[in-house]
Amino acid sequence: MSSSAPRQLALTSAAQILAMGLWFSASSVVPALRAEWALSTQGTVLLTASVQVGFAAGALVSAVANLADRLRPERLLAASAAAGALLTLLFPLCGGQFWLAVLLRFGTGMALAGVYPVGMKIVVSWFPNSRGLALGVLLAALALGSASPHLLAGSLPEWRTVLVVAALLALGAAALAVLFVRVGPAARRSPPWEPRYLLTMARDRRQRLIAFGYFGHMWELYAFWTWIPAYAAAASQRSVSLLAFTVIGVGGAIGCLLGGALSDRFGRIDVALAALAVSGTCCLISAFVFGAHPAVLGTLLFVWGVAAIADSGQFSAALSEAADARYVGTALTAQTAIGFLLSALTIQGLPVLADAVGWRAAAPALAVGPLLGVIAMVRLRRTSLDQISKSVIN
Repeated sequence: MSSSAPRQLALTSAAQILAMGLWFSASSVVPALRAEWALSTQGTVLLTASVQVGFAAGALVSAVANLADRLRPERLLAASAAAGALLTLLFPLCGGQFWLAVLLRFGTGMALAGVYPVGMKIVVSWFPNSRGLALGVLLAALALGSASPHLLAGSLPEWRTVLVVAALLALGAAALAVLFVRVGPAARRSPPWEPRYLLTMARDRRQRLIAFGYFGHMWELYAFWTWIPAYAAAASQRSVSLLAFTVIGVGGAIGCLLGGALSDRFGRIDVALAALAVSGTCCLISAFVFGAHPAVLGTLLFVWGVAAIADSGQFSAALSEAADARYVGTALTAQTAIGFLLSALTIQGLPVLADAVGWRAAAPALAVGPLLGVIAMVRLRRTSLDQISKSVIN
């Protein structure tokens, strides 16, 4: 490992913290938007999910064009953070024009597709042999950055200020990336354009199972993150903004660091399995602790926040190890694209289900994702054991 690796990990993580606040910058002020713009539940869901759909669209374009592997990653990250910041600055100026607001959030999501996956590409290039913990650190930064608007919303008096501050922080991320972030020595030279690499991923059983596990994880994660305030408010939990920041930011950061450290020691598959099992169990238990004492409910949500993202870095690390080394950025971007597109479905579907049956009955539906993820990881473990047995025999 290069002596510059820890410094670059710190710089890339700092850029993630500053830039990813754009993600929930509008979602964190939804109550104010609903009151001022007279948003319906469907309008709120569409405004929230448009970021996910935009991210998926941007990531698919990036994956097909191999942008993360063919362009200088630090410049792509900087340009993307700056574009997302400018779109977020325009949001308070749209004057309540709903479809313009949706388009701005969609564009912000597209821009963020050049921040998170590209950050993983940079980190992997510095940590070729201990990428579990390194990606855990990066994802901890993502969790803290994503949660930061909830903290801002709880401390700033006006919703427009929350978006402006988030945009200014993202501009800081762009400056940090272009001035100080650099790709590592393990990065390959720009490979030829290969739009068919997505098909290569789909044909390879190991990469396919890793992706399926990730999709189960994404079924749960962002719907959980997005609707924590609504679930907690329905359960009569106080200090909703602070609770959301604690669960997403603090709990998520702990989960990422713990998962990354354990995966380098015990393996990606086992850690991902354990995290999926715990988060899926929390999904189910959420129905039984609904309306319980705030300390009980808060404890469950915090454990859920730790487990729900503890496996994320393991899927990214495992895929980066299984993919063609020339197209690691493309593989990571493609996986996140489909995962975030899937998460848009649960973000839109969960509140509709909650309107029909209540949050107590709706939240356990998220357990479907972890269950399918567990099945994929069990099959991946069998595949790995079979490969080991064949190599021993040969």
